[in-house]
Amino acid sequence: MSKGRLLTEAYVDFSRVVRAGLRSSVARNAASLYVVHFVNYLVPLIMVPYLARVLGPRAWGLVAFAQAFGQYLILIVEYGFNLSATREVARCRDALERRADLFAGVLGAKAVLAFLVLVVAFVVAHWVPIFREHPKILWAGVFWALATAFNLMWYFQGLERMRLVATLEIGAKVVALMGVLVLVKGPEDGWKVLALTGVASLFSTAAGLALAYSEIPVRLPSWKGVWETLRLGWNMFLFRSAVSLYTVGNVFILGLFAPPHIVGYYAGAEKLSKAFLGLLGPISQALYPRLSHLVQHSLTEAARLARVGLKVMGVGGMVLGLVVFVLAPFLVRFLLGEGYEQAIPVVRILSLLVPLIALSNVLGIQWMLPLGLERPFNAIILSAGLINLALAVLLAPRYAHVGMALAVVVSEAFVTLAIWGVLQRRHMNPIIFGRNKEGEKCM
Repeated sequence: MSKGRLLTEAYVDFSRVVRAGLRSSVARNAASLYVVHFVNYLVPLIMVPYLARVLGPRAWGLVAFAQAFGQYLILIVEYGFNLSATREVARCRDALERRADLFAGVLGAKAVLAFLVLVVAFVVAHWVPIFREHPKILWAGVFWALATAFNLMWYFQGLERMRLVATLEIGAKVVALMGVLVLVKGPEDGWKVLALTGVASLFSTAAGLALAYSEIPVRLPSWKGVWETLRLGWNMFLFRSAVSLYTVGNVFILGLFAPPHIVGYYAGAEKLSKAFLGLLGPISQALYPRLSHLVQHSLTEAARLARVGLKVMGVGGMVLGLVVFVLAPFLVRFLLGEGYEQAIPVVRILSLLVPLIALSNVLGIQWMLPLGLERPFNAIILSAGLINLALAVLLAPRYAHVGMALAVVVSEAFVTLAIWGVLQRRHMNPIIFGRNKEGEKCM
């Protein structure tokens, strides 16, 4: 056979694979989610520079502190349903009655948890000095948290209907942006940022409810259904709670030791690093329901998809992390403006998170959880959370925002290495798992 013919056949085979990949549900869902993330980047490109300049480091630090507290409240109300309920919807997508029961159970559980969250907020309002001095920003943060926590991403993601999610998310982001640009004019308007974002989330959730109930029966939650749903999500709640110790809670922890303007420096740097990490988010969100489904039917195919995700996320994470490190001074000057120069070293330290989280996300969330390895995964995450908390208490009072950044990076490095070690020890590393029939026997 001639070389020309071989090249032609190879090209035809490659084209066929590319076309099949583009037609796959994972590719379509990832594309839809990238539309959301494009808007998520476009909105901060307008909002972050605007707020950084209009509010200044101190007022922005107060907003970030309230938002970090709100993230804890979101964590409680969401209860890990974005993982546990998404997985359950993916498994029973063809069982309408089961989906209706699950939907009612999740909403009922969130309502119960929201009541508990309000009790916690009343206690914190009198306990934390910053919130005693700025009650308006506290309750704006609580409102934003509750409005955000009731989102229905878990339901539509489990059905792999990402285009619908994209539409709802885009609408909410645009409404919030318009409100901020019109109504936030100075440091005293910081609370409005959270309030307006909460209003936009409420509209998005209301639209999602209407769409969901157009296809499933409307049912009131039962105590039995609520309890079963809480039990279903318990492991994921533990996982997300542990993760929060070294992710969403860092701004809040720093705010307990440092003044608001220092919190503003760290919050600005964290937003920049997370923005670049978010470029890989759609791939991760599209992989999870597909892998959860494949694990039930073909471990070999699931392992193959996990390997692809590992390569894409790993290479993408390293490239993006390097970009953040090199361009840190420019990014801070361009997006945050004058007065935020102290955020530059923090941005460079946090750039290490991009490749680390990209790898741990695929190995942990995308691979270990669908395989049912919640217990070792939760143990790793909890250990990392405790490490981060201990390092934060030691480093933040002395080195402020730089110390907080170092604590976060060390904790995330521990997570990535520990997950890799567990998978190697159990012979479940996706790089080799499922390549032959022996891989099937590992389960």
